[in-house]
Amino acid sequence: MVRARSGTSRNRLTARLLAGLTATALTSAGILAAGTAHASRDHPRPSPAAHTAAVPRHAVTGYWQNFNNGATVQKLKDVDDAYDIIAVSFAEATGTPGAVDFHLDPAVGYGSTDEFKADIKAKQAAGKSVILSVGGERGAVSVNDDASARNFADSLNGLMDAYGFDGVDIDLENGLNATYMTQALKAVHAAHSDVVVTMAPQTIDMQSPQNEYFKTALGIKDFLTVVNMQYYNSGSMNGCDGKVYSQGSVDFLTSLACIQLTGGLDPSQVGIGVPASSRAAGSGYVAPSVVNDALDCLTQGTHCGSFKPSKTYPGLRGAMTWSTNWDAAGGGAFARQVGAHVHGLP
Repeated sequence: MVRARSGTSRNRLTARLLAGLTATALTSAGILAAGTAHASRDHPRPSPAAHTAAVPRHAVTGYWQNFNNGATVQKLKDVDDAYDIIAVSFAEATGTPGAVDFHLDPAVGYGSTDEFKADIKAKQAAGKSVILSVGGERGAVSVNDDASARNFADSLNGLMDAYGFDGVDIDLENGLNATYMTQALKAVHAAHSDVVVTMAPQTIDMQSPQNEYFKTALGIKDFLTVVNMQYYNSGSMNGCDGKVYSQGSVDFLTSLACIQLTGGLDPSQVGIGVPASSRAAGSGYVAPSVVNDALDCLTQGTHCGSFKPSKTYPGLRGAMTWSTNWDAAGGGAFARQVGAHVHGLP
């Protein structure tokens, strides 16, 4: 996805598989844990310890803007309860190759970092996961060798420990190197085995399993939470049936999701990413009803357009929007309508 700091565009843009009886029990309860709490010598989990991130079987992801670009300014506590994963946007590059850092924007209104951390804990206590999104439209984080991969992992692990973030969202819209990003994310997972990892590639990045973003997703498949591809600011794209589909339609959402579903990702690792309003992106906005139709088509084979997948994927993770702020500016239609629909999926 692209998430612009100014203007209205948020462009280009797993459940973790648990073993044995634990997975069976959690699935029957409608919850898949993102992992088991873990501490390493280098990156111990902060006190109070033992917040183990949990992501619902069907989840709604929303990006929270750490800046004011004309959308409703929110604190984390203001984010609608419909959002299961809240991606704090954004961590940004430092002067050290690969390393990232995060600073609260005064425009958001927090009086202190401790107040922000308290909001994170409150959301977690309510069963939500709060993760740190890296990049955005203007993010220039480059992880392209061993040193930068190590710097990325070390800095991200440090931020997770300092703020209590549950994980990371990869929203690098200027390209990434699958070899070294995979290496970096595995190092994050080694330090935080319960990490929630989401990705927000642009449509072009997920047209083939040979693309770097797609390869990265497959490279961390054993702990990837969800890929919420940006189905907007895209233009027309090929669907999994080889036909070309235009953005802004049910067919665009379902036929492009199909590429990921047939290309190696588990259904629980696929989500539909859309703008919360026409103001939130340059193009590709669809009404909540269209998102819900696409979800029904993929999970149950109903409400499809001209494209109908050859099988259904009842375990599909859910949907994402840019952003919780733009959703609030529009009256909360995404949270209210898509959120309810996602949480009502069988």
